[in-house]
Amino acid sequence: MTAAAEQASAWLRNFTEQRPSAPWARELKAAAFARFGETGFPTTHEEDWRFTNVAPIARTVFSAAAPAEADAAVLAPFAEGVRLVFVNGLFASAASEVPPGVFAGNLTEEAAAYLGRQAGLDAPFSALNTAFLADAAFVRINRGVVVEQPIHLVFLTTANGVAGPQAAHPRTLIVAGPDSQSTIVESYIGAGSYFTNAVTEIAAGPGAVVDHYKVQMESLESFHVGSVYAGLGRSANFTSTSISIGAALARNDVTVTLAEGSEAGLNGLYLANGSQHVDNHTTIDHAKPHGTSRELYKGVLDGKATAVFNGRILVRKDAQKTDSKQTNKNLVLSDDAVINTKPELQIFADDVRCTHGATIGQLDAEALFYLQSRGIGKRQARSLLTYAFAQDVADRVRPKPLRDWLERILIEKFHERPY
Repeated sequence: MTAAAEQASAWLRNFTEQRPSAPWARELKAAAFARFGETGFPTTHEEDWRFTNVAPIARTVFSAAAPAEADAAVLAPFAEGVRLVFVNGLFASAASEVPPGVFAGNLTEEAAAYLGRQAGLDAPFSALNTAFLADAAFVRINRGVVVEQPIHLVFLTTANGVAGPQAAHPRTLIVAGPDSQSTIVESYIGAGSYFTNAVTEIAAGPGAVVDHYKVQMESLESFHVGSVYAGLGRSANFTSTSISIGAALARNDVTVTLAEGSEAGLNGLYLANGSQHVDNHTTIDHAKPHGTSRELYKGVLDGKATAVFNGRILVRKDAQKTDSKQTNKNLVLSDDAVINTKPELQIFADDVRCTHGATIGQLDAEALFYLQSRGIGKRQARSLLTYAFAQDVADRVRPKPLRDWLERILIEKFHERPY
């Protein structure tokens, strides 16, 4: 048996050995696996994957992640508020208290009307995730409900004594009713060698306000591919902040579709060291008039790390009066680190205001000299400037426990650098 045939056989075996699905999910899962069988894993010959080689994922034979136990409170200390925990993709613990007008729990048949509407089956990893749909986080906020505390979804992957690499496929569905307000935090953590393939769908109704955070701090032996798809109703306001710290290979895709008068803000911070590779692909689709979007992604690279940023803004023909701005800034701390950045604008309307830009650079020599001339050592000066570069994104994090944790992580990382 060839290696490719062995891998295909392993995925088919995992698919057929799943526990029985609910009737409403069977057809969707079968169609998703058939679609993945047609496309297979993406290769570097495809434009969207030109700088990210997923061969290490494709050639590894993963077993289905087994049930396990873990203390998510220790691993994600910033997970305050309403919390759901999933271990190896399986539902582990429910929220102790859920505010009135909010459902937060495992997937129900009610979700069938929304599931797969934003994600679709065209992307290979999204199709693979849907094929292995089992337990999923389902959060519904009713019309006009304001949720004061963050709703935190913790996804933990761990070998827990099981030999060989495992694959988990976390799924999240957020349905925000009209004029509702909520904060959603997803955190991905783990230990050992494994593959996390996550998909999040967010449907924001007219006038809804959704503040979304994704924290990726996987094991440095792991692979992480995560996709966020958000569809906004008229005058909805959506913000998503991506924080990527862990994994040997990480890919983060964010796709947002705006309706008339809606607003979107995408923020990102990625830190890579050693031989880590992190890839951020974003798409902001202005489908209707009077939409506004702002995007800021920052990266700090050290060692032999590599990173990719591909930001695409699409302004459709009818999306007049669009106002969009995209910025990608990268700080390279070593001669061996590499960043490939590609901001894109595709404009089919004529009455718009759109800008984009990308920068790649090292620490400012004049700023270093200024700090050293005032008695600050070279090591401390470099740490301060690097911290200040990343702080711009950290300041945009609204939940205080999460912001405090991120600031502590930044201080620890930048002060441990061996200059």
